[in-house]
Amino acid sequence: MRLVANKIKILVTAALLCLAWQMDAQNSFVIKNVKVFDGENVIENTSLRISNGLITNIGSAIAIEEGDSIIEGNGKTVIPALSNAHVHAWSPQSLQQAAKAGVLNVMDMHGVEPFQMAMRQLKDSTNYARFFVAGYAATAPEGHGTQFGFPVPTLKGPEDAKSFVDGRLKSNVDHIKIIVEPWKKTLSIETVAAIIEEAQKADKVTVVHVSRLADAINVLSKNADGLAHIWWDKPMEKEQLESLVTNNAFFVIPTLLTTLKAFESMGANAEKFMNKEQLLAEIKKLFDAGVTILAGTDPPNLGINYGTDIYSELQLLSEAGLSPKEVLKTATSNVAQVFGLEKLGYIKPGFYADLILIDGDVTKDIAVLENIEQIWKKGIKVNVE
Repeated sequence: MRLVANKIKILVTAALLCLAWQMDAQNSFVIKNVKVFDGENVIENTSLRISNGLITNIGSAIAIEEGDSIIEGNGKTVIPALSNAHVHAWSPQSLQQAAKAGVLNVMDMHGVEPFQMAMRQLKDSTNYARFFVAGYAATAPEGHGTQFGFPVPTLKGPEDAKSFVDGRLKSNVDHIKIIVEPWKKTLSIETVAAIIEEAQKADKVTVVHVSRLADAINVLSKNADGLAHIWWDKPMEKEQLESLVTNNAFFVIPTLLTTLKAFESMGANAEKFMNKEQLLAEIKKLFDAGVTILAGTDPPNLGINYGTDIYSELQLLSEAGLSPKEVLKTATSNVAQVFGLEKLGYIKPGFYADLILIDGDVTKDIAVLENIEQIWKKGIKVNVE
């Protein structure tokens, strides 16, 4: 494990040296005559000025200044860079793969804290995604999350909640992940409630892994901020959803691609769970009830990659009945809002120039997202080769 940690440090150091050179190459440019999805709304035929890594102006009458580079945007769309709300990244190469696909922010939901702290130093490196972490996820002894070959702190009961959260705070985590998975030994609802309470005292977002409807209802009733997966077993009753929404504001990261791949691997055993049509209907039901939906893919599970597979997740959300604009929000502004990502997820003056230029109109057809022409992180081109 020490050898791997040293290798990560070497890769991080090399990336930071490269960043120093890139910062010297930073300049101003204008994207003109382009359609913009700003994270909330669509702006027709406008222009953007980017200077020193920031979006400085948006409007149809931007004056071209000496030294500006001009990018023609006719027939194209600019959107904020994407965020993946559920990953498990084990090396800098994972963050590099994400960046090449325009995914410049990833939310890690369980990993080795010393490795994560080193990888987080890449946050300003152009060709790597920013890395926001939960550190070690909260789980029971012999529970889900303990099987991956590295030591994990576990909780036996509610009395362990404070020390667990304190440990994550010492590691400077960004959010708290909790695992409730009944196919192995799992945390009691009392323990989950105690973790949520301690996390809220520290102003940390709590994300709970579930696979059953009953567990989802239980943890949401204990004020969990969100769920890391959609439940698999059966649909939620309309009355139950209305009650939850009335009493709690929460988000769901459905990880539909992961779920459907898991069902494929189960073969006939998957017949006891909801089918694809039912899962998509469940997402639409949540969306219509006002629940915030976030896009996440849970790589590297089931062979899912850190980059382009998020396009498949967004396509599934489109199939669920969300409009292209609402689908784009699940991977841009919604993630930024839920996880408090400053100056990210939107195209607004004063925000970082994390941008994707797409050939075509992705605000009408989410599949056009695959036609990416350029990606910028803080105004510098990401190397997509």
